[in-house]
Amino acid sequence: MIEMKENRVPFDRRVYNSIIDTLGKSGQLHEARGVFENMQRDDIKPDITTWNSLIRWHCQAGDVGKALEFFSTMQDQGLYPDPKIFVIIISRLGEEGKWDLIKKNFESMKYRGHRSSGIIYAVLVDIYGQYGKFQNAEDCLLALKSEGVQTSASLFCALANACAQQGLCEQTVKVLQLMEAEGIEPNLIMLNLFINAFGIAGRYLEALSIFHQLKEIGISPDVVTYSTLLKACIRARQFDQAIKIYREMVSLVL
Repeated sequence: MIEMKENRVPFDRRVYNSIIDTLGKSGQLHEARGVFENMQRDDIKPDITTWNSLIRWHCQAGDVGKALEFFSTMQDQGLYPDPKIFVIIISRLGEEGKWDLIKKNFESMKYRGHRSSGIIYAVLVDIYGQYGKFQNAEDCLLALKSEGVQTSASLFCALANACAQQGLCEQTVKVLQLMEAEGIEPNLIMLNLFINAFGIAGRYLEALSIFHQLKEIGISPDVVTYSTLLKACIRARQFDQAIKIYREMVSLVL
């Protein structure tokens, strides 16, 4: 950087952003913050790219506290958080079990007037499912609707996945019923999740039923479908059925 200044390379926002991102990517966070401070001293206002780099690389390094500090300052300056960056933050907080901080930052965004996209809500549902913080699909859907979130196939997939990861079969089926009530057709990803949920719970007959149902409605099973069903049969010690499924998969591949 000193060499660039000695060679009179003009330092604009683009150059600063590039240096900050490069330093962050290589783990030199202290140096990245130093460049950020120089940028502000030069009266160059950080943009969304600047903040994204600072937040992303601090999260990746495990310094969530500093990332949240940047996240808050960015909003104080009137910039709307990039959905991808918010997802990175809440994912890291979820890994650390900091549910209160997830809620606090999400509420802060709403308080500032930011209307988060359905993608963020879907990720929130998924993260809560991963860490066993999800219980009732219908209550969750009602809460999302009260926030003005438009239901979509991806949102229902997140709901189904949250249930499946905890083996909540009845709740997974409830998601299917809620989705049909909204007039949204199930897709292969969704049906694979149902097969997985029943497989985890040891209910291979229900998993097989979903498998036959998807074929009846004209959806072609993929490798994920077959491998998930195979695991369900093996988990239930239904080895003859597993061999049958395997042979069907091989015949389709060949």
